[in-house]
Amino acid sequence: MAKPKKKTKKITERRAYGITVLKASDSRIRKLRKKHEPNIHGNKVWNSSWCIMDFLTSQGLPNGVSVLEAGCGWGPAGIFCAKKFDARVTGLDADAAVFPYLNLHAEINGVEITTYEATFDKLKKKQLSEYNLVIGGDICFWDEMKKPVYKLVEKSMNSGVGQVIIADPGRPPFHKMAEKVIKRIGGEVKEWSVDDEVKANAYLLIVGSLP
Repeated sequence: MAKPKKKTKKITERRAYGITVLKASDSRIRKLRKKHEPNIHGNKVWNSSWCIMDFLTSQGLPNGVSVLEAGCGWGPAGIFCAKKFDARVTGLDADAAVFPYLNLHAEINGVEITTYEATFDKLKKKQLSEYNLVIGGDICFWDEMKKPVYKLVEKSMNSGVGQVIIADPGRPPFHKMAEKVIKRIGGEVKEWSVDDEVKANAYLLIVGSLP
């Protein structure tokens, strides 16, 4: 008589770079979806965020830096900065419906993240001057995002932000925005790949540096 097959436990978490990220199938995510449905692509963790984490692992960050994650969504890159480098992190997003997901991940990872609902163009130079590092993954996905993302980079550097890192899988709007940034402000684009704890590929626009 054949033995009954054991049920395989479904994996609903992903752990990499010292943080835990929940998959969409996790019961905690499904519970949140009953009350909060993001409407500006904030419905999962995008792979570009892993490339930001890998780059920052390679580059390093001074402990206690102030970080703004622009278009934060579920906030994985900011949570990574808070956990690994004891950074003071603010998650900025135009869609407040993503914040319950960010707060859940912050709680799971044992960090605190400040949230701020606003579009990029609403940020003032005085606000940006409070940050050492501005990061953003998958935030230049439409043609109409080229101008606000460019302005975010420009305003950040003019406000004394040390470094800006924008990651994208390589969409045309991102490359056009990056070309304009490099021509007028400076910086470089690096092709970045991760093939270890997770697999991800992205282009990183890196402007400025940190001590």
